[in-house]
Amino acid sequence: DQLIAEIVSVLDGQRPRASTLTLDAPSGRSEIVIGAGTVDLAGHLTRQRWPTARRVWIAADANTVTPHGERVAAVFRASGFTVEETTVAPGEGSKGYAGAAALHDWLLNGGVERGDVVVALGGGVIGDLVGFVAATCLRGLGLVQIPTTLLAMVDSSVGGKTGINHAAGKNLIGVFYQPPLVVIDPDLLATLPPRELTSGWAEIIKHGVIQQSTPGGERGDLFSSLERMVDVLVERGEPGLSWLIRRNVGLKAAVVAADEREAGLRAILNFGHTFGHAIEASDYRLLHGEAVGIGMIGAAHLGRELGLIGEELVVRLVGLIARFGLPVHAPADPEAIWRLMGSDKKRTAGRQRWVLPVEKGGVEVRDDVPAAAVERALALVTGR
Repeated sequence: DQLIAEIVSVLDGQRPRASTLTLDAPSGRSEIVIGAGTVDLAGHLTRQRWPTARRVWIAADANTVTPHGERVAAVFRASGFTVEETTVAPGEGSKGYAGAAALHDWLLNGGVERGDVVVALGGGVIGDLVGFVAATCLRGLGLVQIPTTLLAMVDSSVGGKTGINHAAGKNLIGVFYQPPLVVIDPDLLATLPPRELTSGWAEIIKHGVIQQSTPGGERGDLFSSLERMVDVLVERGEPGLSWLIRRNVGLKAAVVAADEREAGLRAILNFGHTFGHAIEASDYRLLHGEAVGIGMIGAAHLGRELGLIGEELVVRLVGLIARFGLPVHAPADPEAIWRLMGSDKKRTAGRQRWVLPVEKGGVEVRDDVPAAAVERALALVTGR
């Protein structure tokens, strides 16, 4: 019955209707509205959630303003909000102390009130940065996430992780803060630069690998679906893309609901990120998804070394990552990567935690990986 209902919802008119997923976490509830054209409902949905709010403060990636800024601002004005707007320079360089301080100044000098709502319009950098600022300004403002990249739609906008970078590594300063409203509109991807779109596939592939370790993920069908649907998905074909986004958001929401603060299960969402974050932070030449894709390959090599998976799964994973146009080798200094992994926030009791694939499907978390095996995997993904 579940499968039939899913097929009917996808085929209905070939344009899936908006659907709402609810993420119930200890710190709060997040309503996630997904569907083509849903950005035009953002003002109405925000008014429903915060009926007495007077102003919305839209912080947008500078690259997002031209294609989407005016439209989004108009949607909020039509729902009776006074709209304040600012832009943030694109890239990880904005996601630090200076970037957070600039947004705090914008809000506080502009007279923001606790009943106001902050809107994050952009990709993962904007979502993390603006979420952190909303969480810490006046001890918490209303927050709406409107992701404009594929990576942000399926990953960073969902789950309440916010943060800024430090010289020691990515996202080392932050808080868990569930956005009460997330509006995901696949139509916004039409203006996304090709490299940014490609970067997003990495998190989706990650979900395909970890699926069988997630609540309700027993079907284990995402990885094979991706292998079959590559050509359709890279062209943003519908209804496949909207179906895939909903499935990925549902998977992440289920994990976060079970373990909001990464005490156990949520750690599996870090598959590919131990190598990936260090590769990304080594020089920030790669986008987050590109680095995570390489990080997954490194984790697969480790899994093979430890006897958790065979060569066939490594080949399938590398092949799928390449078919989606993601790099499979890191143009980075292995020594810099090694140093950054030493400050990784996922370390526990001084030991590095690794999320590794297993042959039966899904992943497991290990903290007993020999350093020599890590060095060999690092050499394979850097080509040095």
